[in-house]
Amino acid sequence: MPFQEYKRRLIQRKMELERQQVSLQQDLSKEHSHDFAEQAQERENDDVLTSLKHHAEAELAEINQALLRMEQGVYAQCTRCGAKINPARLEALPATAFCVNCSH
Repeated sequence: MPFQEYKRRLIQRKMELERQQVSLQQDLSKEHSHDFAEQAQERENDDVLTSLKHHAEAELAEINQALLRMEQGVYAQCTRCGAKINPARLEALPATAFCVNCSH
């Protein structure tokens, strides 16, 4: 897969995650019910939404780091050992910073 295709996929995913974060934040900002039974369910929902938000933030950080490595010209290079990352691995995980050996 050409380098620009990896970049396109990363940017597309970044935009999806940014939209998701806005939506999650809006959901988390909603006022809770005054009914105690509903409040318990809403708190559980908030816990799930918060978990999703943290996961999205972590994935966004990985994507931003991958885009930075692209700018620096070291995108397909493992950040741990310096080996070239297999193109099949990049195709499956375009934001990865590690070769298959260092990912364990």
